[in-house]
Amino acid sequence: MLTRAFETPAFRDGFAELLRWRRDVRRFRPDPVPPALVTRLLEMATLAPSVGLSQPWRFLLVESPDRRAAIRREFEASNAEAARIYAGEQASRYAALKLEGLREAPIHLAVCAARDPVAGHGLGRQTQPATLRDSVVCAIHTLWLAARVEGLGLGWISILRPAVAEAILDVPSGAELVAYLVLGWPEAAGEEPELAVAGWEQRQGLAAVLETR
Repeated sequence: MLTRAFETPAFRDGFAELLRWRRDVRRFRPDPVPPALVTRLLEMATLAPSVGLSQPWRFLLVESPDRRAAIRREFEASNAEAARIYAGEQASRYAALKLEGLREAPIHLAVCAARDPVAGHGLGRQTQPATLRDSVVCAIHTLWLAARVEGLGLGWISILRPAVAEAILDVPSGAELVAYLVLGWPEAAGEEPELAVAGWEQRQGLAAVLETR
């Protein structure tokens, strides 16, 4: 019986290391990313699992300078609003966080979910329609890992009002925005999440989130 490459101890150890080193990147070098590499990463993202094989992910490469500038303005407005919930030392710590790489990252990518894709014929989502968005998140995570293998960093910019961002991007009426991502070569590959290094939060171990029923 042949052993596949991913069934070897070396691959398992490498995969565990990849998961530990995956980071939400906000600090990028301005160097361009070859278009062929971006295409290859997106092709790998489409290998993600999806409910009923519906493949609901839709990708929008945001190359327009005007749209990018509008997204930056929306982030700034939303971030100012988000900062209001913090006070004292936590407010100062929040203000010091680097929460976006919109100016530096060479690639901007909006990832959307089709609300009612023909593919899959509705299988598996009649009782849990949110699995369409869940499937798109699986594709995003697959993209995150694939980017890291290539030495690229990816960041998820969540401080955006979805309806405003959708209008800026002219998202098709049959889809909804799930994530606005920035992709590029990271300034450095840190061993710890940036939020942990900044003292904002620490990663929880399994014992903190596992219960028995």
